[in-house]
Amino acid sequence: MVLLGTIINGVCIIAGCLLGLFFTKIPERYKETVMHGIGLAVILIGLQMAFSTEAIIVVLLSLLTGAIIGEFIHVEEGLNRLGEWIGSWFSNTEDDFSVAQGFVTASLIFVIGALSVIGALDSGLRGDHEILITKGMIDGFTALVLTTTLGFGVIFSVIPVVLYQGTIALLATQIEQFLPESFLNGLITELTAVGGLLIVAIGMNLLKIVQIRVGNLLPSLVTVGIVNYVYLLF
Repeated sequence: MVLLGTIINGVCIIAGCLLGLFFTKIPERYKETVMHGIGLAVILIGLQMAFSTEAIIVVLLSLLTGAIIGEFIHVEEGLNRLGEWIGSWFSNTEDDFSVAQGFVTASLIFVIGALSVIGALDSGLRGDHEILITKGMIDGFTALVLTTTLGFGVIFSVIPVVLYQGTIALLATQIEQFLPESFLNGLITELTAVGGLLIVAIGMNLLKIVQIRVGNLLPSLVTVGIVNYVYLLF
């Protein structure tokens, strides 16, 4: 079953969020310190991914073009509106902004990364779900911790995770007919690096060092394919 790994990943996130709801009443200072720890860990993960690049110019141009597109179509604003719309369903339990913040932050953490892409490709190309199952365990624990600090909105991150990874897995069943393996491997490397920098940005936001509109940088995960293709031509 092509989508087995994706489904398990989604179930782990939901389970982690439900467990995290039991710990939301801990004192605020504990939450703050835990969030700082998460932010530092997220930055470390992002840096490890970013250092995998073999062509820094591809990463730079991908971020630049992605930022221009993201600002033009207001991706961040759209994500926040979606989160607030979801939050309006639960206005009796949490304010809209809190749910939106949890949804957007968790979605970016779970979706952006090498494991999402590589795991989904493995599921589609080889029927191997080990990477996504491992990612699911990591995401489940992360969801538990995020829920204690960001609240119930984290659970809705399962929607973009399942849609994103599921789409890649389904497309991967046909991708080998269109893309040579050498190009695909290079694309994954640079996609990992770009995603890593976006994860660093998420970590900096969590630590409140600076407020980066990470959502508006998301198109760089698409433009990296075009930039990498042009780079290889020359």
